[in-house]
Amino acid sequence: MNTKMKPQAAAPKAPQSDLQDETIRGLYLESLHLVERLHRRLLDVIKDEFDRQGRSDVNAVQALLLFNIGNSELTAGELRSRGYYLGSNVSYNVKKLVDLGLINHQRSRVDRRSVRISLTEEGQEIAETVAKLYERHIGSIDKVGGIGSEEFTQMNKLLQRLDRFWNDSIMYRL
Repeated sequence: MNTKMKPQAAAPKAPQSDLQDETIRGLYLESLHLVERLHRRLLDVIKDEFDRQGRSDVNAVQALLLFNIGNSELTAGELRSRGYYLGSNVSYNVKKLVDLGLINHQRSRVDRRSVRISLTEEGQEIAETVAKLYERHIGSIDKVGGIGSEEFTQMNKLLQRLDRFWNDSIMYRL
């Protein structure tokens, strides 16, 4: 009985570009997962803040929308074009916030088809709650989270580049 093993032929090596593509694939998919997860986590953080205050009249998406509107007066279309609201149900949330008395809703004097929205006093209070939450985070994120201005600068540059890439993908059908 022969116990010697025959040498196996080495698997062909993948070209360097294939290895790089696999590395980028994994990192890109991880980044996508993190972006989605971070947005959901932000909504959880906002919801938790309102739960602590015993407020259940608005959900986290609506509170974030009120924060993003702030002191502006704009149209529902501008909410999307400015990136304040990316969901497909912006009209539903605006109508709900109008019904709750958190948003003023007026037809434009110039273009009667256009509706201008702004926050009511109570809507401003909700926006202020979100602003105070963010201020608390700003006061502790470097010490507790270990994320300082240099890290945020780099992260913001990278996220802006990713945003630009996705915009170009849509515009130029990449």
